[in-house]
Amino acid sequence: MKMAVLVKQVPATENIKIDPVTGVMQRDNLQSELNPLDTYAVEQAVRMKKILPQSTVTAVSMGIPAAQAIVRQAIAMGCDEGVLLSDRAFAGSDTWATAHVLSKGLQKLGGFDIIFAGERATDGETGQVGPCVAVQLNIPVLTFVSEVKIEEDGKILATRSVEGGYELVRVSSPVLISVVKEINEPWIPDYNGMMKSRSASIKIMTAQDIGVDKADCGLEGSPTRVSKVFYPKLTRNGEVFSDSDPEKAAQKIVDFLKEKNIL
Repeated sequence: MKMAVLVKQVPATENIKIDPVTGVMQRDNLQSELNPLDTYAVEQAVRMKKILPQSTVTAVSMGIPAAQAIVRQAIAMGCDEGVLLSDRAFAGSDTWATAHVLSKGLQKLGGFDIIFAGERATDGETGQVGPCVAVQLNIPVLTFVSEVKIEEDGKILATRSVEGGYELVRVSSPVLISVVKEINEPWIPDYNGMMKSRSASIKIMTAQDIGVDKADCGLEGSPTRVSKVFYPKLTRNGEVFSDSDPEKAAQKIVDFLKEKNIL
């Protein structure tokens, strides 16, 4: 079985700045890490590789050249190889344009039986890229997956976490599966994994390599725009109720809560 896992480099700090003109996150001089929620997707793909004969896992990411570091981290966790889609034309891509680039890259790599993705990225919190990739590849997508099994007939049985319980879904490959944290507990890479990741050759693919029109990616190819960026103002308006008579003070609080339609 041929599997891919989508990984993303995200800022590892809360000191994030947004360009007020473009609405794009300023990533220069920010410490970065592998998106924490993607580690569960990597772990699940690696676990399935161990139980499925002749299976491979490819880590695929889109980002700047420095994003090779998180691709190597995925290899250290057990992925067989890593691919980075990197081109200045990709800068500023929204979720749709990012999914377009990733889908083109996956197609160029030859297609996959299962594509794993994290539930969402911690820098954008949209959870849109994974499903968008599936739509553009015209394959089924399963979200909020907490367990994956391969049945004897080759069908994939997934457990989805839904409001009020769980949902069992049986699907054929190819399929994209976005996972939640409950699916596993990622292992810390061991010495052999770290050494393998250091010597691994990361394949770099540009817009030309994967056949992406530069008009369909980056800011130009993004159908959504950030209209306004602002930091919320925290205001606390307090009111003190005091009275020498405790019952009267309590009644004032009750009257206040009723006025606010809380009681």
